[in-house]
Amino acid sequence: MNAAEQATNLEFASKIATVVNLFKYEFPDVKSDLKPWHNDLETRELVDPDSIDIGFHFPGVSKSWRCRSILIQIRFYQDPITNHRRAIGVEAAGFDHRGEVWRLSTVETWSFIGDSVPLAVVGEKLKQVCRQILEVFNQPSQ
Repeated sequence: MNAAEQATNLEFASKIATVVNLFKYEFPDVKSDLKPWHNDLETRELVDPDSIDIGFHFPGVSKSWRCRSILIQIRFYQDPITNHRRAIGVEAAGFDHRGEVWRLSTVETWSFIGDSVPLAVVGEKLKQVCRQILEVFNQPSQ
C-alpha cells in the first residue's frame, strides 16, 4: 500500500520519513515517491494492505544499481493474539524500461536475483538500509 496512505498517525508518519531519510542518506541522488501505485481498481486489487510501499527514482539509469527505479515494500504481520504489529521483512525490486530487472528479499537468503543485479558495494549498502528499516519499525513505541 502506498506509504502516503499508511501514514495514519504521527508515529507511523515519522517512521516512514525516517526510512526515506535513511535511503536518501546512502543514495543522495534518488527522489522518493510515497505513492508508487496508481489509484485505480485494477492496481488496488494487487496492493498488499499489510505493506508500506515507497518508490525511489534515479535521474537516469543508474549504472551501479542497473535500474532506473526501486520499489521498497516493508511487510508487516499483526499477531492476532497479542495484537502487536511488527515488520517481518523488506522486499526491494529494481526496474528499468523492460520492467523488473532484479529483486532482493530479506525474508530468507538476502540474495539478489534477476538479470541485472546491482554492483556488490551498492547491494551491501541496500542490505544495510534494509536492516535499519526493520529496526525502525520494530523498536518499541515511546
